[in-house]
Amino acid sequence: MYPLIYQKNMTSEKWNGYPRSQQILSIANEMNRAQNALLKGNLENAEHAWERAFELTDLTIEGSRATTLLKELLRFREMLGAVFVNPDPSTHLKLMEAFIALDPGAYNALHSFRN
Repeated sequence: MYPLIYQKNMTSEKWNGYPRSQQILSIANEMNRAQNALLKGNLENAEHAWERAFELTDLTIEGSRATTLLKELLRFREMLGAVFVNPDPSTHLKLMEAFIALDPGAYNALHSFRN
């Protein structure tokens, strides 16, 4: 794993001690920050949020043993890179929603909060 810039005190062991739904929601939180920054026209803040999302995603990938989830995390990371290179609020929102749906616990927690 490369040296973390934003989560300097986070280790793989500590991150992997969190429930998967908490990991997914933490990454989604950074995606939400990026979405809000995009809508305000603040690309610099969006890029910082995406970089934090990349770090957390990489920590999640590193600790993922479930082949199906690993494939989906890698696909998400690839799409996150595409949004990073070509920022689009609509595409970003769809990616964030699809990402949250990867984990039933995260999906249910978020949607029960919204209702």
